[in-house]
Amino acid sequence: MRPFLLLAARDHDEVADDEYRAFCAYSGLAPEELHRVRAEAGPLPDIRLEDYSGVILGGSPFTASDPPQEKGPVQRRVEAEIVELLDRIADADFPFLGACYGVGMLGTRMGAVVDRHFGEPVGPVKVRLSAVGLHDPLCAGLDPAFHAFVGHKEAVRTLPPGAALLAGSDTCPVQMFRFRRNLYATQFHPELDVPGLERRIDAYRHSGYFPPETADEVKERARTVRVSEPQKILANFVARYAG
Repeated sequence: MRPFLLLAARDHDEVADDEYRAFCAYSGLAPEELHRVRAEAGPLPDIRLEDYSGVILGGSPFTASDPPQEKGPVQRRVEAEIVELLDRIADADFPFLGACYGVGMLGTRMGAVVDRHFGEPVGPVKVRLSAVGLHDPLCAGLDPAFHAFVGHKEAVRTLPPGAALLAGSDTCPVQMFRFRRNLYATQFHPELDVPGLERRIDAYRHSGYFPPETADEVKERARTVRVSEPQKILANFVARYAG
């Protein structure tokens, strides 16, 4: 089997390592089967799509809809390199799964309206599959409604032309979409469990997602629900595209 590629864009080592651990654990991939490239650490290496079964783009403190004048040099470089790769992925309809930051990057590149209208606070939300989502292979085995962890300042307000809505929530209408046959993105984090979310709360408590003094309350709210369905999307992605 060709390995999968995880593109990460987190400059916090503990969070980045935990994200990688979670993607391995819930996708069922061994470390040697999931190559990781930390885009924030330096220029992307030469990435040949034919060397991989699929590409995953994880979350990031970067926000695709940030005004250009507010983006630092690292964010501008990372986004330019990811956009170039996304162009090749889209042209080939190559298997792709973007999570949180990935939904903003893929959505923006494909013509979606991505802005701050449907941001959600850190914590669990109830996600509901659409009629299309109920029959999509990446949603196989999921409950029609399930809890997932979110925490984002931007979201897709209008889908890219031709995209299929797979899931939404009361506070964010686009929680998951598919573009063409093989390009997927989720607003929620399919890799997140409670310990992972708590690490991110600690790491990003001063990043504007919530008032810093409420971090313990945010953690407690996350512990009130069982979040186990979204991780099936990762296993389904691997099962469908491993080759």
